[in-house]
Amino acid sequence: MYYTVNDSQYWYEIHGEGYPLVMLHGFTGTSSTWDNFIENWQEKLQIITVDLPGHGRTKTYPKTMEECCEDLKDLFDYLGLGGFHLLGYSMGGRTALSFAMIYPQMVLSLMLESASPGLSTDAERTQRMDKDEALAKKIEKEGIGNFVDFWENIPLFESQKNLPKEVQQEIRDERLSQKGQGLAQSLRYMGTGSQPSWWDKLDQLDMTVLLLAGKYDDKFISINKLMEESVQAGALMICENAGHAIHVEQPEFFGKMVQTCISAVELLKQVKKEEE
Repeated sequence: MYYTVNDSQYWYEIHGEGYPLVMLHGFTGTSSTWDNFIENWQEKLQIITVDLPGHGRTKTYPKTMEECCEDLKDLFDYLGLGGFHLLGYSMGGRTALSFAMIYPQMVLSLMLESASPGLSTDAERTQRMDKDEALAKKIEKEGIGNFVDFWENIPLFESQKNLPKEVQQEIRDERLSQKGQGLAQSLRYMGTGSQPSWWDKLDQLDMTVLLLAGKYDDKFISINKLMEESVQAGALMICENAGHAIHVEQPEFFGKMVQTCISAVELLKQVKKEEE
């Protein structure tokens, strides 16, 4: 279904019934990233997925991270989500964290899979924006097919080569379904370098924060260990036999971690309500 806000059309889907869980995909992904999770958990959760700017069926002009979060708030208000659990993977994790920083009153728990709070220094951000600009130009010049050939072979996704061939093909098809202009737009306006840095504000998060990282993903293990030290109520879970995309490489572990986090937060909420 489409929701129109600020001259943009966001594609969203709602599956199942239960505690509301919003799920945000990563770069080159779409709502279909979560199909396996939806199939296994829609009887216990109401799962809301959104195609982020530059991806899938969503149609937007270039959006900054803050503008995207503002649009998402409008969508969630429209859906009547007074409070919900929020999960994001990689780029979607950066978006989820940004949303929780800007609209903390709406988020019951925050689950970040292979995500970061951005970059801490101006020099790092400038360097990353230069790299993302070069990648955006590569997409525009060479086309989506050549880009996907390059992207699926970067070290970050090495462990995905151990997945069954049909799963690898599903991931490739999802990437190939994107539009080059959309991905370039995403890199330029919602990339790690262009978004706000949240490193010095992580201690302001007062909701439960679950951090997930794969055992083979050394870079994001290091990042998430630092994040765990900064948040008030955070826990880092490292998934064995997985790299960057835990929800694809170890879907059973991923599902159990998400369900456990949501159940614990909802139980605590119920106990507090009964005590009032």
